[in-house]
Amino acid sequence: MKSPILVLTTVNAPYSKKLDAQGLVHCLLDPSAAKAACGPMSSFFGDVEPELQVAFAEMYGISHDQLVAAAKAFADFSGQSYPLAA
Repeated sequence: MKSPILVLTTVNAPYSKKLDAQGLVHCLLDPSAAKAACGPMSSFFGDVEPELQVAFAEMYGISHDQLVAAAKAFADFSGQSYPLAA
């Protein structure tokens, strides 16, 4: 599946500090890590299609409920609106 490459390319494109797949997974499961990587996390939730977010999460053993919780927590932190947090 190409989604991890597409997801990571989108998430990392504008930032000098890059997340690998495990780093992104860690941020999705740990709100404090997500806050420390706010740029890439904002790109993940705002620029990556929700279907790809779900596919990425499933590939790395993150349940839909965990992904939605991460989206909601990051939306609350960032003040942004994201499809999975709705």
